[in-house]
Amino acid sequence: MTTLDHKIDFAVVLSVTKANPNGDPLNGNRPRQNYDGFGEISDVALKRKIRNRLQDMGEAIFVQSNDRKSDAFNSLRERAEANSELEKIFKAKTSSNDEFAAIACQEWLDVRSFGQVFAFKADSKGSSVSVGVRGPVSIHTATSVSPIDITSLQITKSVNSEPGKDRGSDTMGMKHRVDFGVYVFYGSINTQLAEKTGFTNEDSGKIKEALRSLFENDVSSARPDGSMEVHKLYWWEHSSRLGQYSSAKVHRSLDVKAKVEEPKRIEDYTIELYELEGLKAEELNGL
Repeated sequence: MTTLDHKIDFAVVLSVTKANPNGDPLNGNRPRQNYDGFGEISDVALKRKIRNRLQDMGEAIFVQSNDRKSDAFNSLRERAEANSELEKIFKAKTSSNDEFAAIACQEWLDVRSFGQVFAFKADSKGSSVSVGVRGPVSIHTATSVSPIDITSLQITKSVNSEPGKDRGSDTMGMKHRVDFGVYVFYGSINTQLAEKTGFTNEDSGKIKEALRSLFENDVSSARPDGSMEVHKLYWWEHSSRLGQYSSAKVHRSLDVKAKVEEPKRIEDYTIELYELEGLKAEELNGL
């Protein structure tokens, strides 16, 4: 496997239909919006979904969700200490941060992709670790092409949670969703950071496949199966380490616009790609 030797940019066009793509805990878990009414999906939420897909593909992932764990560890520290080489560093009174980072990057794909902060306090044996890894894969916040409409539904519970003669009174709650929206997010892969973490050309292919299938096996009450869909993935592979163009210019070459005043489906949008001289985008459909 060879370390990534050329810059990569990418863009994803996705749609949301009657789902909550990313609830805001500071706003009653309503779908995230900016002050202009456009919907947002945070970069953290997108990275979580990419990690989940990589995990589904059989890759070793360090930051796992509690409900999708593929091992028996209950904390990041336990997962790190389970690696015999890292355990030696934990126990050593003097340790090399570079050595710790190199081992972690080799072990876990998400660490060598997105980076990771390893900040573990001293335990009973006095061992502590404070290591930061910068990853080559950067993800922007996804933003809707048009302002979104949010529908709020009141829900009730009409069953007893505890034993008793009388039925418990209905518990009121709220559920929020985006009726329809098309979102776009961008990202890039930096070769200098790839060299530091050992991110390879093969790893970039895994990231590409994870993006194309981003919402597979991502079902919840807030996101019913089929309510979120990747329509297009654009993948630019430059011919050099620094790239022929800046990421900003590459990302601007994709133009997604609404054709009608109130778009209700993906066909109400136009997706145009303006080709840059010497740089061709690979256009992939989502699953």
